[in-house]
Amino acid sequence: MQYAVSLPQQVADGTFDPGAFRDYVRRTEELGFHSAWTREATLAPVPALGPIEVMTYAAACTERLRLGCAVFVSTLHSPLHLAKSIATLDQLSLGRLEVGFGLGGKDLATAAGIPADGLVTRFTEGVQLMKACWTESKIDFTGRFFRVQGAMEPKTYQKPHPPIWMGGHRPAAIRRAVRHADGFVGAGGATTAAFAEQVRTVRAELAAAGRHPDGFRIAKRVYISVGDASRIEGPLRHMYGTADVAVAGPPQNCVRGLREVIAAGAELILLDSMFDEPEQLERIATEVLPEL
Repeated sequence: MQYAVSLPQQVADGTFDPGAFRDYVRRTEELGFHSAWTREATLAPVPALGPIEVMTYAAACTERLRLGCAVFVSTLHSPLHLAKSIATLDQLSLGRLEVGFGLGGKDLATAAGIPADGLVTRFTEGVQLMKACWTESKIDFTGRFFRVQGAMEPKTYQKPHPPIWMGGHRPAAIRRAVRHADGFVGAGGATTAAFAEQVRTVRAELAAAGRHPDGFRIAKRVYISVGDASRIEGPLRHMYGTADVAVAGPPQNCVRGLREVIAAGAELILLDSMFDEPEQLERIATEVLPEL
């Protein structure tokens, strides 16, 4: 098992504290967490800093901690520009990057000026084109939406490229993850029971594709509040209509909830506290993880 935490992104206008952020990510590294993760929330009901920028700042503050995004809504981006940003950050961090890609929805696509027609094809082509940018000395790519000839240098620091994760709720999204990614990440808004069903689908799709399960990782974002559950319940009800997706309350409750996520098939758990991150970081590390 490996454990990760979320990077503080919910920052209101003019309130970012560089020193507190540095202390948090360095303490995360010191405590031995596998990684720290962002998410993309271009349009959101709460203030949220951009993932690439937050990961870049975190990379400059740390030496070993891996950094990820779960997930980039990659259909909102030019694949060439996103591939360049990811390759650059992977170089700057000396190969500490993990990248997740998600499809997004038609409303987001429309807001970004992208036709909703063919969104799945645009998504898969974009991922394939980014891989070509990172691995091919001369890019010769022809698809429905993208036609590219040229070269991108430098490549990513990690070879052939950083680990690619994909998320999603539906079987079609899981099939895309098995075809195009190195791992599946269950959403924070999915209950443990729903995640367990997704894991069963992942394993069935891996078997059908002839892929060995050891080469494909499974993760789950888990909203957590050690101690006071009320801090996290309101925001989750606002986001998902329920707080049942959280692991919250006394440490023993959190231990029990995370054991259930592990039993469901998670190999990496991304712990997202949403509030009081430094305090929650310490409580997770000292009161919860030692009991797992």
